Amino acid sequence: MPTIRDLRFALGRSWERSFGRTPRAEELTSRVHAFEDKLRSAVWTYSAPVRRIEPIGAFLTWLANSTKRMAEAPAQPPIALRRFTLPDVATTLRKIETHRLTLPVHEAPEVSIVIPVYNHFEFTYACLESIIGRTDGPSYEVIVVDDCSSDATQRMLECVDHVRVVRNARQLGFIGACNAGAEVARGRYLVLLNNDTEVRDGWLRELRDTFTAEPNTGVVGAKLVYPDGRLQEAGGIVWRNGAAWNVGRLGDPNDPRYQYLRRADYCSGACIMIPTELFRSVGGFDTHFAPAYFEDTNLAFRVRSLGYEVLYQPLAEVIHLEGLSSGTDITTGIKKHQVINERKFAARWGAQLGHHRTYGDSPDLEKDRGVRGRILVVDAVTPEPDRESGALRMFNLMQVLRRSGWKVSFMASNLASVERYSADLRRRGIEVLHHPYLSSTHRYVRQRGDDYDIIIFSRVSIASELLPLARRWTRRPKLIFDTVDLHHLREERAARQSGDAAATAKAAQRRAEELRLTQMADCTWVVSTYEQELLQAACPHASVRVVSNIHDVPGCAEPFGKRADLMFLGGFGHPPNTDAVLWLAGEILPRVQAKLRDVKLFVVGNNPPESIRRLAGDGIVVTGYVADLDPYLRRVRLTVAPLRYGAGVKGKINMSLAHGVPAVATPIAVEGMHLRHEREVLITDDAPAFADAIVRLYGDQALWEQLSRNGLAHTDRHFSFAAATAAINQSIGELLPGLHHATREAPLTSHGENAHARTR
Repeated sequence: MPTIRDLRFALGRSWERSFGRTPRAEELTSRVHAFEDKLRSAVWTYSAPVRRIEPIGAFLTWLANSTKRMAEAPAQPPIALRRFTLPDVATTLRKIETHRLTLPVHEAPEVSIVIPVYNHFEFTYACLESIIGRTDGPSYEVIVVDDCSSDATQRMLECVDHVRVVRNARQLGFIGACNAGAEVARGRYLVLLNNDTEVRDGWLRELRDTFTAEPNTGVVGAKLVYPDGRLQEAGGIVWRNGAAWNVGRLGDPNDPRYQYLRRADYCSGACIMIPTELFRSVGGFDTHFAPAYFEDTNLAFRVRSLGYEVLYQPLAEVIHLEGLSSGTDITTGIKKHQVINERKFAARWGAQLGHHRTYGDSPDLEKDRGVRGRILVVDAVTPEPDRESGALRMFNLMQVLRRSGWKVSFMASNLASVERYSADLRRRGIEVLHHPYLSSTHRYVRQRGDDYDIIIFSRVSIASELLPLARRWTRRPKLIFDTVDLHHLREERAARQSGDAAATAKAAQRRAEELRLTQMADCTWVVSTYEQELLQAACPHASVRVVSNIHDVPGCAEPFGKRADLMFLGGFGHPPNTDAVLWLAGEILPRVQAKLRDVKLFVVGNNPPESIRRLAGDGIVVTGYVADLDPYLRRVRLTVAPLRYGAGVKGKINMSLAHGVPAVATPIAVEGMHLRHEREVLITDDAPAFADAIVRLYGDQALWEQLSRNGLAHTDRHFSFAAATAAINQSIGELLPGLHHATREAPLTSHGENAHARTR
């Protein structure tokens, strides 16, 4: 019987081209069925406890379904091209002439899109049409390099307004044509794009934004998909022998494994972006690999040797026909240079390839080569950092982990993929695990928990459900209980405020649960030294470490004299915020307005209840959810935080001080933050004194500037990304003292990669 690897390679080699069928699909399907019969045999069944058969069965099911689709699905060209798949050239040209294209005009474009073409004018037209219809964000120009086409390419280009055309005097091949286009490019960034492509919405913006988010980036490649919707390439691997491998080939493009920003050995030259000056400084595509193949791989290795990153960005998606210009037969024509140039490449970069895996060995691991290890983060829901302080902390915490070299996977307990917020995680390099690719958080932790070095369970509700299961069913990972804040402390204070006996009993139960989890975990994270001391006193043998809120510190945008009014910031899914605003409006603000008649209070936060919405008017503006807080933080003179109960470190205080806006707060609001009265903030507890502090700070420019300056320094010292990175690395270092850059060797399943069908 064949091995799984035999079937995987057979499937890959059965794919001839994206417009054709796969003659071997039926044969391969029957072989899969035979393999499944073996899995159902008595011998295999009785030996099940000593092997993990579920991933194998899942792989075989996927393989059978894939080959069946390949055999039955009709070939489909990209959407834009279908309108121009007409009986003859003359008819196609008449259609094009009645649908002229107009590209935008920019004197100083940010991006230059270079499209090398040799014949196939209708594909080039469809490519240009998709660019016009689906490109937003950066300004751009399009440069078409006609490499001595013999069809109607020139006539077609006459129907495209504002396209820049470079016509080669002699045929230069793919490499020479790309280099010729780059020579005349005016943009800061250069995109090299095949003419047999159709871009999808947002593609150019996602490529460009990657350079902003990841400043050390040298090359970014797009996700390439076939016209029938299957994945063609999610970045590339180069094996120890120099052979190249398209990650995820023939798989599901929405599979979480292919849906996060990550380093790649190379990205196909069918669609890559690179700073124009960097491309020129390395000499462009190396003519050593002329006419084509491995020039993109060589460029990636050359750029990386200069200290830059080569990244795959899945949110930039491009349909690619593949094989249009060079065919698919590696024994003839231009395609034969794929084999020739593979040897050239291996000879040049052999020393760098020594630490790569051997051909075909664990591609799911090899695509993440070089990570320090693997961390799974489990939270109640996908973090929405613009709506809640705890979500912002979690979002930034995962960024710190990734920037520290970890591969980070995130799983919400509801297994949801939340379109906007999950995409934000993916574009920042976080793998998002979700339904339908997972059916159960319990099952995943049980079956895959040992694939990770660390599992972080966030919030007591999630830890209560999953941490004991992980302790029972896993042996390898260290388990971290991330409290976010001590829930029982907040509940105790709320019960004391209300005098509710039932709430007091509930808080006691919560305390017992948090203490149990602290003793069970390998480490517990709290957000303040105050909570660390409380928990450590109750659990003296537990490891309790502070990993607090994490904020950018942009600084003070406007001086005292250009600011006016007050702001309360906080989401109203959090009961202490509702109580604080009602107290503020009822007992504090009237005293303030008696002395500052024109001052307004902006109440900014998600989901205000009716009791808060009714406050609007009489100098109070209730905004509800605000996507961008910067305009408010630039204009208000100070923020107020009159919290009467709660727990944890308050994001509203962090956010205010990080923007240089002083705050007036209660002791509860600044608990555990090391803030000092009249040094970084004003702290007071009763309504008259709170109102007096607001009036005093509102009118005292010298005090305002002192608090603004000191608050910025304090936030940078305790709550910045640098502070969080140090705290997290110290905690993880204590858990895994011997782990530096070791990578996991567990045999994860991999679907359908095929090294022999390089994209072009």
